[in-house]
Amino acid sequence: MKLGVNIVQGIGRSSAMIVYVTGIIAVKRSKYQRIEVVDTEEFGRALVLDGFIQSTELDEHIYHESLVQPAMVLHPEPKRVLVLGGGEGATLREVLKHRTVERAVMVDIDEDVVNIAKQHLGSWHRGAFEDRRAEVVIEDGKAYVERTKERFDVVVMDLTDPYGSEIARELYAPEFIAKLRGILREGGVVVTQAGSSFFYPEVYDAVLEGFKRAFRHVHEYAVWIPSFGYACNFIVASDTHSFDELSSEEIDRRLRERGVETEFVDGKLIKTLLALPIPRPRRRR
Repeated sequence: MKLGVNIVQGIGRSSAMIVYVTGIIAVKRSKYQRIEVVDTEEFGRALVLDGFIQSTELDEHIYHESLVQPAMVLHPEPKRVLVLGGGEGATLREVLKHRTVERAVMVDIDEDVVNIAKQHLGSWHRGAFEDRRAEVVIEDGKAYVERTKERFDVVVMDLTDPYGSEIARELYAPEFIAKLRGILREGGVVVTQAGSSFFYPEVYDAVLEGFKRAFRHVHEYAVWIPSFGYACNFIVASDTHSFDELSSEEIDRRLRERGVETEFVDGKLIKTLLALPIPRPRRRR
């Protein structure tokens, strides 16, 4: 049954796609945003924040593996990992796949998102919240980074788009990116999702420039996420490590030795994504 209420999923400033909703599981207005968990016809269960799909049951592995695994394999031995955002718990899940990880801290500003995910999005987190290596902190990510004395091998930014909510916008600013460098251990790696370089090229370029100012090695890649309706951009950066020096065979070896099983990402795919051009609009004549 198709309900009368469907998601009009915004893509660009004047583009959208319609996602048919077959069931409403949970709706809540938190202190920060409207949270919805719905079942859809094409994508299965979905988490929706302020009307925008964050992830869905049938393609969340494409997004979360693409976000987490390149940065994790770029580091030769990631032991301490910080996740900013990622309320569903799927980013935390991907981090904890690595046997090298001794501690993973997930910081999300919205406790209601985390609690709803624990209750309704089990196939996303798969028990990651209960892993003895994990700590969940309910706090503004910016405030946490500014106050923490801890140092991390990898930082994963799984936030709403840089042109999206006010909650996340400051965490894409050059000043904040520079602060991330300060909480990294030697050889540290940072990765972020960065929205769409095609629909919002100016915003994307500003985020990219912030990383280029702060880090010696900066890589960018994009992955088509069906439920988003566009190719989502990712930026990974480090002062020490570069994918130019990492073969697809070495990536696969690291995944294998760390006990990481993936559905989408492997060494060949990562190297291919890094070699592909970033989607950009043609200049108007």
